[in-house]
Amino acid sequence: MGGMTASPGRRVLLAAPRGYCAGVDRAVIAVEKALEQYGAPVYVRHEIVHNKYVVQTLEKKGAVFVEQTEEVPPGNIVMFSAHGVAPVVHEEAERGKLATIDATCPLVTKVHKEAVRFADDDYDILLIGHEGHEEVIGTSGEAPDHIQLVDGPEDVAKVEVRDPSKVVWLSQTTLSVDETMETVDALKDKFPQLISPPSDDICYATQNRQLAVKQMGAEADLVIVVGSRNSSNSVRLVEVAKQAGARDAYLVDFADEIDEAWLEGVTTVGVTSGASVPDILVEQVLEWLSQRGFEDVEIVKAAEESIIFSLPKELRRDLREEAVSLVAERGGSGTPGA
Repeated sequence: MGGMTASPGRRVLLAAPRGYCAGVDRAVIAVEKALEQYGAPVYVRHEIVHNKYVVQTLEKKGAVFVEQTEEVPPGNIVMFSAHGVAPVVHEEAERGKLATIDATCPLVTKVHKEAVRFADDDYDILLIGHEGHEEVIGTSGEAPDHIQLVDGPEDVAKVEVRDPSKVVWLSQTTLSVDETMETVDALKDKFPQLISPPSDDICYATQNRQLAVKQMGAEADLVIVVGSRNSSNSVRLVEVAKQAGARDAYLVDFADEIDEAWLEGVTTVGVTSGASVPDILVEQVLEWLSQRGFEDVEIVKAAEESIIFSLPKELRRDLREEAVSLVAERGGSGTPGA
């Protein structure tokens, strides 16, 4: 027999739900579909989802990732990532004569619409989120004059508003539920008339993955979260695991990043993955663990998920044709502002 035999008492708790959410699934399929239909290159503004493996896999298929819209040559197709973009990015694409596919998650679009509506009613909007995260940049861009960022409870002290009776909070979709409520409580102490968003801004997938980790973390000596460093929801899962009582919790992109030393004195390992993580990466972690005596896997199920989003409707059109005609239309790429 190869490897160690299963050792008594050693077990793995596998979180459910974990991995892909509906918005990620839709965005990744949209890139694959676009490449199938239109051929390479398809440009993607920003990482389509925050996962190293997914980005590398799509690059091999012909996706070209750029940070700025201006990097895409005129007459091409550009896709906006699942995190959403500010309105000015749509304008940049138009100026750059690009055909666009918007893969923004519908649950992010919902927050954008809330921001526009409250800004139109002249509210001060307190957007709870992480400074510099793409989603926050996109949402803020909908109403920059009305939105200020609140990055956690410690930011509350410096918040000032024009009229304390016209204040609303919104949030990034991938935050820690508990920490967000802490921030909201602190904001309510300061602004008793603060209004909450019409429905949860933190999305179902973020909430469910945190719920499963809470249940698991209470029993686990070690929690391994599969996900990338720039994935907000994955980093939150590490924090939630520790708060739930896990002795240690680590984020890894791949199984080979796990350190054997983490297993010292460990009998129960919890495993989960962020919302942008393909399950093959989790399977590799389970395989790595089973070779080290952790063969016994129990599922910790916190919720059922059945939500699916339809693909971006732009994929129904001949975008290659449209992109080419955009350039032809206005005498090449040299006419600014026309």
